[in-house]
Amino acid sequence: MSAPRELPIATNGDVVVVRQQVRGLAAEMGLSLVDQTKIVTAASELARNALVHAGGGRVLIEVLEGGRRPGLRLVFTDEGPGIPDVEQALTEGWSTAGGLGLGLTGSRRLVDEFDLVSAPGEGTRVTVTKWAR
Repeated sequence: MSAPRELPIATNGDVVVVRQQVRGLAAEMGLSLVDQTKIVTAASELARNALVHAGGGRVLIEVLEGGRRPGLRLVFTDEGPGIPDVEQALTEGWSTAGGLGLGLTGSRRLVDEFDLVSAPGEGTRVTVTKWAR
């Protein structure tokens, strides 16, 4: 198994690097083009959320091997203000930044596993996994 990669998310350029790294690994591990696009889109949305809402953060990218099928897990963490109402934040169309409100809910739909842990004053951790078909 390749070593996990941790990348900073502090600038728009970092969001681009996250996209490139995720796309490269997804292709390398044999995800279909559709699944590559899904995980890259989710990664882009979640990295942008960390940048916009928390002023930055980081992502840990792990290739999961050894099970029935390979997968790609991304763990986004930030030390921002946290999300006071996680359930509301996962409601389609809800936004605090005046956007379309598709970042979290859209990302959740694009991946196979989605976990969000957040509390006010404690930052946010979003873990997403996409499995090879």
